[in-house]
Amino acid sequence: MEKQVLIMTFPKNSQAYEAFSRMKALHLKQKVVVEQMAVVHHEEDQSFQVKDVLDMTGEDQLVTGGVIGMLVGMLGGPLGVLLGWATGSIIGGTGDAMEMREAVTAFEQTSKAISPGKTGLIVIASEYVEEEMDRWIGQELNGKVLTLPEHSVRRDIEAARKAERELRKEARKKWFNETFRGKAD
Repeated sequence: MEKQVLIMTFPKNSQAYEAFSRMKALHLKQKVVVEQMAVVHHEEDQSFQVKDVLDMTGEDQLVTGGVIGMLVGMLGGPLGVLLGWATGSIIGGTGDAMEMREAVTAFEQTSKAISPGKTGLIVIASEYVEEEMDRWIGQELNGKVLTLPEHSVRRDIEAARKAERELRKEARKKWFNETFRGKAD
């Protein structure tokens, strides 16, 4: 089974922590293969905060180089704020927005799934029994699971990083032209 990014949401924020513990136990019992997971809170100010993390790969890259860290970083970073991913809206009508169309998918879906004021669990997993997960998440915790292929989330992150680099380059160029051309005139 290919890797999946599972975004779990629950009626009560405490249930995200309960799901975190259950996923860890299922991984230790070899009923699911978890690479990384994080309890994430969507603040009322639209930022995202990682509340608890676990990297089962032993590489300890969750916050710096892992998919979850990059996803949360893009959501709460300057580009996420500019494009309104945290609020579920996106700018329109510009060339930059056209470049971002493909990158929006994972970010908007995540920000819509974990609404402001709510805490969710993001897991990168493979080799799990979907029916069993659905049962305990849906029936026992009244939660919902959004499943995204890990490769498409990585693609969205890379497209967003590319667009962010281009926007930074344009911003520096504009600042330079306004600062130094304005003084020369």
